[in-house]
Amino acid sequence: MEYYAGLDVSLRSCAVCVVDGKGTVLYERDLPCEIEEIAGYLTALPVTIERIGFESGTLSQHLFYGLKAEGFDVVCMEARQVSAALSAMRNKTDRNDARGIAQILRTGWFSPVHMKSREAHGVRALLSTRKALLSKTIDLANEVRGLLKIFGIRLPKTVKHGSFDGVVRPMIEIDEVLAHAMLPLLDARLVLYQHFLELDRRVKRAASQDEVCMRMMTVPGVGPIAALTFKAAVDDPARFKRSRTVAAHFGLTPRRYQSGEHDNPGRISKAGDRDVRATLYAAANVLLMRTMAGSQIKSWGMRLMRTKGRRRAVVAVARKLAVLLHRMWADGTEFRSEKVEGTA
Repeated sequence: MEYYAGLDVSLRSCAVCVVDGKGTVLYERDLPCEIEEIAGYLTALPVTIERIGFESGTLSQHLFYGLKAEGFDVVCMEARQVSAALSAMRNKTDRNDARGIAQILRTGWFSPVHMKSREAHGVRALLSTRKALLSKTIDLANEVRGLLKIFGIRLPKTVKHGSFDGVVRPMIEIDEVLAHAMLPLLDARLVLYQHFLELDRRVKRAASQDEVCMRMMTVPGVGPIAALTFKAAVDDPARFKRSRTVAAHFGLTPRRYQSGEHDNPGRISKAGDRDVRATLYAAANVLLMRTMAGSQIKSWGMRLMRTKGRRRAVVAVARKLAVLLHRMWADGTEFRSEKVEGTA
């Protein structure tokens, strides 16, 4: 008989439930959320575990590769599907969640989640830290603007990040009260901006040294940020059998509600990685509004803009970019502006 182990994972603890092929609960235990503890407990059981399952979360990669290294067959399940299944249970506890996950694993009614490589997570961490530093730099600049308004000092509407300190510091230093209160804030912003510039250089260097990213960057509107973000999110192009499913994976296709005589298409689903979706949208906007080079994809987007409006056109071009970038990566082909075909 086959035996399955369901894990309900939290930051510091893990509820374990083992069931047999008929769904009978055999063993239950609360353990520290450590690979050695979990592997040691399951190995010591008098039964052989066929498969271990848990829902996707922040510790998914650590547990997945750690338990794989211990010789277990591990699967990570889509969190939304698991949540929908567990919502039918009357009481929500870690123990009940582990039981439910074990039963879902036994029946096979789940979608496995692709576990990205360590390299992909490293690139994503680089992009996330760059974005965080830029966000904090903007927040501190806005804080300085707001404080200066109280004293009647109004900065120009647009001040570039690099010249912000040079514009604001002389205004603050001439007033002793402002200098006493705001110079530390200005110094903190300057340090954050300098670190942001260093991370920005690292991102551009990483993109320039990657053959796939350089190929993607030949597409109008796609820069280092878009190429690296897309590559880190997809990780393995072979996991998508059709390029069109990439756009749906990142939430760029319309929802659909069909019941009886009703069949209503809705807005885009916005499922999947929000950063990838935002990056593709920005790339599509640049392609339509800023690039001067002509291409079939731009001509198609401009025609769509005249009939459907700007926002719909940008989303449609973003959807087409997702398909195009994946196909270029999977086939190893180059971008040819005169031969972009197909529909988004």
